[in-house]
Amino acid sequence: MASAACTPDTQTERLVLALRERILQGQFPSGERLTELGLSSLLQVSRTPIRLALERLANEGLLDVIPTGGFRVHSFSLVDVWDAIEIRGVLEGTAVRFAAERLETAEELARVKRLVSKATLDIPITVEGFARYLEVNKTFHRELWCLAKSPPLFRELEHICKIPFAAPDALVFTIADREQSTAFVAAEQHRAIVDAIENREGTRAEALAREHSRISRRNLEFAFRSKDSSDLLPGAALISNGLTNKEPT
Repeated sequence: MASAACTPDTQTERLVLALRERILQGQFPSGERLTELGLSSLLQVSRTPIRLALERLANEGLLDVIPTGGFRVHSFSLVDVWDAIEIRGVLEGTAVRFAAERLETAEELARVKRLVSKATLDIPITVEGFARYLEVNKTFHRELWCLAKSPPLFRELEHICKIPFAAPDALVFTIADREQSTAFVAAEQHRAIVDAIENREGTRAEALAREHSRISRRNLEFAFRSKDSSDLLPGAALISNGLTNKEPT
């Protein structure tokens, strides 16, 4: 019997991860045409899993389907990014409101409370410490989504967070003083959101979560103004210089 590692589903998942990483790193620049045949030769895999992976990435919004065949790497405007962050804030706001309304026991909050204390940025800031902070922050947000007890909402949050810079962990390691201050504000907002859920204050939790998402926008606005910072951002190559959405093709 074939091992799980060789199943088509697993191979497709690996290709999705590999291709997404290449796209975000700029190895396939915005507008480049990707074909099953070309990628099959490049990655030394058959065309079927390549096609499935490309379809997945198109569904995520990283690729556009070309009517005549193949796919093209999507170009995002800054408005696209800001809209995605705003939508994520709306969805997370709904998630924490659901969490406050649907919380049944104090034990349900135990893991989230532990993560609150861990989601702090160590001073002095190091690259390794910042990476750990981002991972804990990502886990904290996903645990909040789980508290909503809404699989459809969880799926929508996962989908919007695949757009470059929309995810809660899309923070930027730039200037230490700035990161220290924004991380402190984020940590305080984390605590306030958990307190609101615990006290069954759904409206307050929702407002806090929406405000919390705007930290991502402020960080990115600062990073995009800094050439040194923007060059280090995974996905920056996909952002067009214009501030308006492209017309549909």
